Amino acid sequence: MHLELKYGCNPHQKPARLLSELDPGPLQVINGAPGYINLLDALAGWQLVRELRAATGLPGAASFKHVSPAGAAVARPLTEAFRRSQMLPADDLSPVALACARARGADRMSSFGDAIAVSDKVDVSLARLLKREVSDLIIAPDYEPEAIDILRTKKKGGFHILQIDPGYEPPALESRDVFGLTLQQQRNTARIDAGLFERRVTTRKDIPAGALETLIVATIALKYTQSNSVCVAYDGQVIGMGAGQQSRVHCTRLACDKADKWFLQQHPRVLALRHKEGRTRPEMTNTIDQYLLWDQLSPPEVAAMLDGLQETPEPLSRQERAEWLAQFEGVCLSSDAFFPFRDSIDRASRTHVQYVAHPGGALRDDDITAAAEQYGMVMVHTGLRCFLH
Repeated sequence: MHLELKYGCNPHQKPARLLSELDPGPLQVINGAPGYINLLDALAGWQLVRELRAATGLPGAASFKHVSPAGAAVARPLTEAFRRSQMLPADDLSPVALACARARGADRMSSFGDAIAVSDKVDVSLARLLKREVSDLIIAPDYEPEAIDILRTKKKGGFHILQIDPGYEPPALESRDVFGLTLQQQRNTARIDAGLFERRVTTRKDIPAGALETLIVATIALKYTQSNSVCVAYDGQVIGMGAGQQSRVHCTRLACDKADKWFLQQHPRVLALRHKEGRTRPEMTNTIDQYLLWDQLSPPEVAAMLDGLQETPEPLSRQERAEWLAQFEGVCLSSDAFFPFRDSIDRASRTHVQYVAHPGGALRDDDITAAAEQYGMVMVHTGLRCFLH
């Protein structure tokens, strides 16, 4: 298999190509001309969603940007508040479309122009949903013919449609060239399932089935996220990914800030915002983001935010935010490596996290566990580090 690409990571990086000793290869381009970064996102996303499918038995989806998931989810029903907050149509969605709507609804701003991966056949329901979204690519194991026809109309015919052989397994040893030198390692084939979360080190030990599945989703997502990384998840979907930070607490702050925004987008005050006629969904998304950051904005930023609304709303107070976040049960947090200090647990408590998973093994494990006890959390030591570089 030999596929010439337009360029590499940047326009000046030529030549660029995709190679495989298999002929035909496991990847087929049905439409478009994907580039180097497109393929990095697509192949990482496919690995994530096929693991979600294997671990949960449910259709899985992921939204990738710059080699990390902006969101990932399994198929569960949508609440009306979530549907409204994501500006989704009232149509009934198929299971694979539900998974995709939830994955792209984790972080709408980051999913703008994403690569989508789904574990199941792309049907008309999903194709119609994606037709209205700003996205660059989809990878899936199969497609309904009518779904392909719908997706071919995206981006003036330039939407990338990739099909991958679901039975393809890569070699056990993977290689990577860096500065003319070749690194090799065993592929990360660690299995993430319910058995990984049995060592519960806090007094509270009960994890409901739904929360356990959510921890599985969060941890599989971390396996395909650039490290350091921390993931907050709820109801079977990622709602805050803190990726690629150099300190664990910065990962946690980023993940929790995104999760807070996800919850607050469903606040009645936010759902009641009246946007001016003619505003696009990305423009409305940006206005909502600014509204939720009102107390951090400069006067010109506030003026720009208000310019997109029909009337001036009241900002949410700190107390209103805290009370809204406190009502959500089953919020989970997973970390790709151990917590060195309790500061991440302290920050997680403000997002009302109740279930925490990390490998354990830090010098201050007792302090970390004590912090979880203080907030009434259930903490799990998985014993599994999931770094990705």
